Order: sequence, then C-alpha cells, then structure tokens
Amino acid sequence: MNRHTTILAETGAEVAPAPAAPASIAIVTDAWHPQTNGVVRTLSTTCEVLRGWGHQVTVISPEEYPSVPAPTYPEIRLALTAPGAVGRRLARIAPDAVHIATEGPLGFAARRYCLKRKVPFTTAYHTQFPDYLARRTGLPAGAFWPYIRWFHRPAETIMVATETIRAALREQGLTRLTHWSRGVDLACFSPAAPPPPEYAGLEGPILLYVGRIAVEKNIEAFLACDYPGTKVVVGDGPARAALAARFPDALFLGKKSGTALAGCYAGADVFVFPSRTDTFGLVMIEALACGTPVAAFPVPGPLDVVTPETGALSEDLTRAIDAARYCDRTACAAYGASYSWEAATRQFLSGLAALKEEEAVSLQTLPAF
Repeated sequence: MNRHTTILAETGAEVAPAPAAPASIAIVTDAWHPQTNGVVRTLSTTCEVLRGWGHQVTVISPEEYPSVPAPTYPEIRLALTAPGAVGRRLARIAPDAVHIATEGPLGFAARRYCLKRKVPFTTAYHTQFPDYLARRTGLPAGAFWPYIRWFHRPAETIMVATETIRAALREQGLTRLTHWSRGVDLACFSPAAPPPPEYAGLEGPILLYVGRIAVEKNIEAFLACDYPGTKVVVGDGPARAALAARFPDALFLGKKSGTALAGCYAGADVFVFPSRTDTFGLVMIEALACGTPVAAFPVPGPLDVVTPETGALSEDLTRAIDAARYCDRTACAAYGASYSWEAATRQFLSGLAALKEEEAVSLQTLPAF
C-alpha cells in the first residue's frame, strides 16, 4: 500500500471518482450504534460507501469498551478505557489516515496518542456542544468554547457541513476547515414511500418532527405553536414522556427507520425543524427527498439547507409552517435528491490527512501509554 497516495480532490461542482488505491482508515467516535442520530447515520453510511469502494475502515467506538451513561443523557454511553487502550488499537491497525469524529473520551484518547507521536489526524465538528451543554446546564455557551478550540486546533483539517458553521468556527480562531456535506439514501427516501397506517384519519395538515426528543432540540416550540392540524413526533429520547404528557394532542410514534421513516416524511404536509443548535440537520434533506417542505427558524443548519423553493424560515414558526405549505413538493424532492452520500464521502476522503511512511512507523512502533 502506498502511504503517499494522494487522497482525492474535489473542486467546484466537478466530483472526482473514488480513488483507485484502497486505503486503511481509522475512525474514532464516541457516537455509534445503538444511538440513533444524525452523527451515527453520517458515520455509518460513510463507512459503508468507503468499504464499497474497497477501503479498509476500522471504527473505534464505545461498543468495544465498558461504558457508563452520560449525565442527563443515558442513551449516550461514555466509554471507559484503560490507559493506552485506544493508542494500542491504532498501533495495531497502522492506518493510512486517522479521523477523530467526536470530542468525547475516545476522541480525547486518540487525540492524545496522535499528538504524542506527532501523527497527523483530522476531526469533524458534528455537534454544537457549547449550545447543547448551555441548554442542559444553564451556563453560557461561551464557557464551553475553550475546550472545543483546544480539542480541534491541532487537527490537520476540521470537517464541517455548512458555511454557517465554518464561519462560526473561524470566529473561534479555528481556520483549517474543509467541507463535508451529507447525503440521502434515495433508494429509501422518496415521495413514493407509503404513509404509515397511523396517519389514516388524522386531521390535516400533518406537521412532522423527526429526531431525538431532547431539550436541545427545542421540540416544545413546535408542539406549542398555534397551527391547525395534527402534530406528529417520530423518535425517542429523555424528554419524550414529559412532552407527551404536556401535549396530549400530539401523536408520538417512537423510533422509525428505513421505509417506515420515509413514509412518515412523505405522508406529512410540512416537516418542522425547531432546533436552534444543529450543525446541519440530516432529517431536513431526508424530508425534502420525500417531497415534504421544511419549516424552521433562520439559524445554522436551516439557513444552509432550506431554499425559498423548498421551505420557509421565520422567527415565528407558525408563519414558517404556513408559508412552507405552499411550496412545490416536486421541487422539494428534486432538491433533496441532489444530496448524494457518494459525493459527501468523496469530500470526506479529500479532507483526510494521509500519513507519511515515517509517521505510520511512529504510530505503530512507539510504546503506548
């Protein structure tokens, strides 16, 4: 294997083909199955595409280690590793590139190991942790930015999904940024997906939310808005019981996936995305691919995804919903179909930092700690 092989470049609208020379890639992530969220879907789909192209991808995740539930968020497990365990795993893999996807315990251990050995690595900014933690702790978001800056600053590149997030990170002094978009499984998400039986007889219009049911997703703003019809929530999370009790007229369907999830999107009149803290919002392009327009606040994520033809943005969510209902569903589906996992994975490959021979030797042979 040639460790000096250039890993793909993408310029403008022209997308280079998948590289011919297979590479060994290590992805370190604290977010993995059985979690259900956009980060896990992005990473797992990227791995599938890479492996389909012949790359050897090793995922270092909490599945391999004892773990404890995250405070206030028990569905997320925090890995407990012995000193040097992640480093020894990287040494055995001896990959061509190391990508650290998250800022949790596993990402921290991999970062420390690579820095100790002067091995380049890349990171990604998937989650607005300062905003998430601010919502959960009551502290200002600014209290958490020093850790984010410290964690990402040594990376060769930081992968970001949108220009809005790129600008936010630049304001924090993080400038080595590269674009990594998202995609849609078009074999699954399309306007032809049959609506779920639970939709039968519901008062229209059907207004849909899909995603984690947690405080940082701001779902209360959706459920509390004064708009006729039926509000449907798909997903699960720590805030579900409280919201279901507070808003008994809303229909909570629990977790859905595959064609069942696609049918929920396709059968809805408007997809409502109330979050103010997401970096992208994968569910928005899934909804659009199913022909369903999006209503959201004018914040990062929606500002980068939603166009005047495919939805509406407003600080008044009721106005956004009303305007979105008049969007052309055919235009929505065409726009959603423009997001390709293959193109997104090429961007991921382009952003990786290939290890030179001497760096790979350093990664593999120096003693772990």
